Amino acid sequence: MESIIGRVGELADLIAYQDSSVVSKEIIKKDKGSVTLFAFDKGQGLSEHTAPFDALVYVFDGEAEITISGKQFLLKAGKIIIMPANQPHSLKAAERFKMVLVMIRS
Repeated sequence: MESIIGRVGELADLIAYQDSSVVSKEIIKKDKGSVTLFAFDKGQGLSEHTAPFDALVYVFDGEAEITISGKQFLLKAGKIIIMPANQPHSLKAAERFKMVLVMIRS
């Protein structure tokens, strides 16, 4: 897929769903942070883990179940949440969903 640096692009077109898979595509990677797109097929997810930095999640298609420190959140397209540093979190596709993950390292 062609880079959108310096071009107008459609977020949903930058990553495609794959059956029974989680697809990721890093679109910006710098020493201080990154922006990664994800596409989760229904029922797919990321198991519980922690990260050393806060992470912003923006769901732009579908519906995600995000659990942070045992508390579950349901995010539909257009919603955001910040997953705090060093707190266990997991993600699961209630329906197929696409998201942007923004990590800022400081």
